[in-house]
Amino acid sequence: MRKGRWGRPRRRWRGSGIVRGLGVAACSWLAACATDPDYDVILRGGTVVDGSGLLPYPADVGIRGRHVANVGDLSGASALEDVDVTGMFVAPGFINLHSHDRLDAAPTAENLLTQGVTTIILNADGGGPLDLDAQLAEAEAAGLAVNVGPNIGFNVAWTEVNGREDVRPSPAQIEEMSALLHAGLEAGAWGVSAGLDYKPAYYAATEDVVEVLAGAARWRTLFTNHDRLTPESGFSSRLGMAETIDIGRSTGLMPVITHMKIQGREQGTSEAVLGMMSDATEGGAYTAADAYPYLAGQTSLAALIIPGWAQAGGLDAMLDRFADPAQRERIVREANEALEARFGGPSGVFLPETQEELTDLMREMGATSGGDAVVRILQRDVPSAILRFGSEEDLAAILAHPTTSIACDCDPAEGRVGHPRGYGTFPRALGRYVRELGVLTWEEAIRKMTGLPAATIGMVDRGLVAPGMIADVTVFDPETVIDHATYSDPTARSEGIAHVLIAGAWALRDGVVTGAREGSALRRTVHMPARPQTTRTSRGISFSGTFTADGREYSLEISLEQAAQAPAAQGSLELRSPDDPPVEAVRFGAIQTAAAWSTVSGVVTIDGSERAFVLVLDGADPTRPGDGTTVVLEIEGRAPIVGRSEGG
Repeated sequence: MRKGRWGRPRRRWRGSGIVRGLGVAACSWLAACATDPDYDVILRGGTVVDGSGLLPYPADVGIRGRHVANVGDLSGASALEDVDVTGMFVAPGFINLHSHDRLDAAPTAENLLTQGVTTIILNADGGGPLDLDAQLAEAEAAGLAVNVGPNIGFNVAWTEVNGREDVRPSPAQIEEMSALLHAGLEAGAWGVSAGLDYKPAYYAATEDVVEVLAGAARWRTLFTNHDRLTPESGFSSRLGMAETIDIGRSTGLMPVITHMKIQGREQGTSEAVLGMMSDATEGGAYTAADAYPYLAGQTSLAALIIPGWAQAGGLDAMLDRFADPAQRERIVREANEALEARFGGPSGVFLPETQEELTDLMREMGATSGGDAVVRILQRDVPSAILRFGSEEDLAAILAHPTTSIACDCDPAEGRVGHPRGYGTFPRALGRYVRELGVLTWEEAIRKMTGLPAATIGMVDRGLVAPGMIADVTVFDPETVIDHATYSDPTARSEGIAHVLIAGAWALRDGVVTGAREGSALRRTVHMPARPQTTRTSRGISFSGTFTADGREYSLEISLEQAAQAPAAQGSLELRSPDDPPVEAVRFGAIQTAAAWSTVSGVVTIDGSERAFVLVLDGADPTRPGDGTTVVLEIEGRAPIVGRSEGG
């Protein structure tokens, strides 16, 4: 299947089941319509929260094919399906920045769709495969209920080349790891992920990481990291996050502190930690984060409790050390130190598979301490653990920070998961932290689930409800949206998410998963920079010149302006070529900008037919140095136009 420039399949519109195919509502199947309907779907009477951070506003949303075609008063327009969403909020589909490589349930993804999630970014914490082409091909072959896009994992490259022992890499190994990461970026990775708290990547010195990432800055992408907490630092979250920022600053990549939290003894220091992020941004190293609205995380029981030296070489080597009395005594002592410093002691650990507290298991086993109990458990099993770490005040501050996206640290799932975040993150953020606690406004919460994560990873055609954008849309009831999943019942479904459309097709209808598999494998290109979100400032695009693409000359005239509080740009866009009919824009979405770079979406007319478009003007194209501008224009139903205007 042919793919467009933005990594999505180019295909003709297909109906989403019998209802859509019959064209209910505006055009009854019992009588032919006098004229073709204006849209495939109109979401009518709702309140648009568009992902930009602007105030919600009443508007209808018209969807044609795979794209949003119009946003506004569509009272005179017709559609195959006219859906009354009065009292509902209409938002972009939610984008989750932190998923792993578990895709068995991606063909259904019920836990994600019932949260309003339409796109997930894979291979978090440095994991996943090195062959991203194979990963995405396998996912597409199985069918995707949501969109997926990959990161490339530092940890997996480190393990592949340097092994599981605590040894320094040679210069040749550094180059080999660097080549693996660059190959992943070339294959369309949205960024480099790492989990420096996880062994064996834990053994990499900061300078090793910087050397491996050398040259990655040309991709204008990000470095997202599960921060490393070491005994030498007193298990300091702050110092771990500072390392992530330093690596980003040193490599020219955007540092992203993933599933951000302030742990253990440092609870109550959110003001200082978030100030560190803001200071880095003001100093030129824009720093972002993602977080979930819970006060406990989940990982393997050993990962963050058993000392790093005892995990060197893998599971068998660790078990051998447990069997040695002298080493076991040291392991137990250091595990106790980690438990106290990070999770407040044994009472901070819960085993979800067996629904048991570590404190109860200590008594049953006759263990002398929490560390002793952990070692005993690991000698017979390798369970996961719920690890309690934070304070409500710190969490609220983290969620409210302007560069923090909301993410679930979850994967597509069917049936049981260990942590309630897998079924409840996004409705919990909306119901608890917006409606009940007032930590966030509706528009800010939606921005943190849509426009902000899209900008953070570099997306250009998702994250906003605007003409020309892909019609990934979530409709929810602000009065009822809430999570119900708990640590004892982590798969309880949330309520309040009414509808989800992916590329214009119904993925969730009236709260019921439809079974549609309209998700796509999304790849990033070099013309899609990770960037701050700039949708709440006055901005414009101006271009007048010619460029050549595939041996053909084009003339492009653009003059656009967008006020700080306006949902869409105003102005003109004309594209002309001697061999093609003229292309003129009839409406625009939002302008997005970065250094010497801009993009806008919208709708153009070609021979009287309306088609969605996305335009990128890249004056900082790392593949084409010089004073020119790279023009990337994708128009619905046409091959992408990619050309260069030298000196323009």
